[in-house]
Amino acid sequence: MNVQRTIFASVGIVLLSTTAGLAQQVKTDYDRGTDFNQYKTYSWEKVQTQDPLWVGRIKEAVNASLTAKGLMPVESGGDIAVVAMEMTKNNRTLNTYYDGFGGGWRWGGGFGNATTTVDTYKVGTLVVDLFDAKTKTFIWRGSSSDTLSDKSDKNIKNLDKGVQKMFDHFPPDVTK
Repeated sequence: MNVQRTIFASVGIVLLSTTAGLAQQVKTDYDRGTDFNQYKTYSWEKVQTQDPLWVGRIKEAVNASLTAKGLMPVESGGDIAVVAMEMTKNNRTLNTYYDGFGGGWRWGGGFGNATTTVDTYKVGTLVVDLFDAKTKTFIWRGSSSDTLSDKSDKNIKNLDKGVQKMFDHFPPDVTK
């Protein structure tokens, strides 16, 4: 009975650590010399994605975050030029399961039989770059990565959540 508890506890810990590793990752960075208070408007330069349906979804999510921060969208000639790029990558994870512990090393046994399975999953990453439109200098980058689902609605929800997290601390609090 204790051996079964140990096995189930080990499998539970592995599953928790695996799902924690698949959680959404958001990163941001910016040019420390930029005065973000000077920017009032923005316009889109480019959205690059493999799926044309995602162009509008990405723009919508970024627009919601930027307008919530007080920036106004304009068709062209904005203070900030926005470029977004979406990419996907296949990842693999190996899972090994043991069917028993055998007799143990002291008694001449081992871990028993092991079965290893390979799971493949897709990770989507969105990178949003902001440029000073007048000087063409790079001023801010945000990225969000998450495991993709087979369900479009779930992916859209994760996109919205990731973009919102990306812009949580935008404009950066630049204190000198």
